[in-house]
Amino acid sequence: MDDAALSELIYNAVVFPVKDERRQAFEDRVSYFLLELKRTGVTRQLLWQEYLQQYPDGYGYSQFCDLLSRHSSIRDTSMHFEHPPGQMMMVDFAGDKLAYTDRQTGEIIYCPVLVCVLPCSGYTYVVPMPDATLPQLAKSLNNCLQYFEGVPFNLKTDNMKQIVSKSCRYEPVFTDMIQQWALHYNITLLAARVAKPKDKATVEGAVRLAYQRIYAPLRDKVFFSLEELSAAVNEQLSLHNSRSMHRKQYSRLQLFKQQEQSQLQPLPDHPFSIKHSTEAKVQRNYHIVLGEDWHYYSVPCSYISKTVKAIYDTDIVEIYYAHQRIALHKRSYKRHGYTTCKEHMPEAHQHYQQGWDPDYFRRQATAIGIATSQYIDKLLLNKQFSEQAFLACKGLLRLARTYGNERLEAACKRALQGGTYAYRIINNILSNNLDQQSLPDDSKVAFQLPLHDNLRGKDAF
Repeated sequence: MDDAALSELIYNAVVFPVKDERRQAFEDRVSYFLLELKRTGVTRQLLWQEYLQQYPDGYGYSQFCDLLSRHSSIRDTSMHFEHPPGQMMMVDFAGDKLAYTDRQTGEIIYCPVLVCVLPCSGYTYVVPMPDATLPQLAKSLNNCLQYFEGVPFNLKTDNMKQIVSKSCRYEPVFTDMIQQWALHYNITLLAARVAKPKDKATVEGAVRLAYQRIYAPLRDKVFFSLEELSAAVNEQLSLHNSRSMHRKQYSRLQLFKQQEQSQLQPLPDHPFSIKHSTEAKVQRNYHIVLGEDWHYYSVPCSYISKTVKAIYDTDIVEIYYAHQRIALHKRSYKRHGYTTCKEHMPEAHQHYQQGWDPDYFRRQATAIGIATSQYIDKLLLNKQFSEQAFLACKGLLRLARTYGNERLEAACKRALQGGTYAYRIINNILSNNLDQQSLPDDSKVAFQLPLHDNLRGKDAF
């Protein structure tokens, strides 16, 4: 006997309840209800009210919701996938951004965060980016493969515009630049179906874990540069990958080392690089503007009004004139900002840019002489705030150009005999040639009261 016949012989036959007319009417409408719930603004309350208008003897609201939830849970199922080691990498942007504060302006700058994961081991890479443009994405993917120390055979993402130019369930069209990147690394590009996040469920889970184990520990910390923020993210990321997985005796890092790292393709000799070039005219302020970021970069002032060529990638800006490189800068993404090398400035601008402080004037005075240094020091200390004496100090030091260091030193030596310290005193001494006269001998000069009739003796007191 087969199992069914044996069961029927030993046990009582199972009698399934017959669906009544009301239940049958509800189930006939279930597909419609579930479809309508996906539309904006449609609620179960609204569907129940419409259901009662069509079927007045229908279920109450609580029973209606319970039956609808049962059918929804049956349809909303998930499937477990076994991912072969080294075959797949999934990438996605986190919905929330991290931020750092510009130290100079106080502006809070928000950074998109890229999350990459190897589904077999769960080994994860997280990086904040200056922006979400394709060049920055390509650079971050380069760094991701360096972090994994190998290349998986496939990359799967959603239909982000940086990678997919035309969505299609069967044959999506990828952007030209990302295809060049894929060819460089010998990796196959795959795209999830539109609005189907379960197609890349592993990276969706990695984003959720990033919120818990990276975002949350850093939530109260303030960073003043992208580098500081990235360093803090890397520290938390290492802790996450080294932490034992839930109900397992090993970590993502251990599983990656044991099973997946050896299955990855080797990295090419050099990372993929995107180079752009543009021409620009050197402005009167000896800078050119890179229109993509609207940031200014300096060139030697001798090239003012020349047309130069800028070649740049995500990190470096090179400026050429007549096939000779005349400037090299680290790329900045600060809009309307300036990146300036001191060597590119005219001499007068270099002095101005150097800035003034008490030590600067003391160094300049010491180079002239001891008396000048002492007088500058008295001049700085004579003011409640030393900044009030900066112009006087600068004017005093400029007198050396007109009269020479020796005369300025002699004038300061004479002026130190008094108790007043000012630029005009030194200027008067030099303009009247008093510095060329010998100083009076203090031992021979003694003050005496002159004889006169008004003197009174001791008897008057």
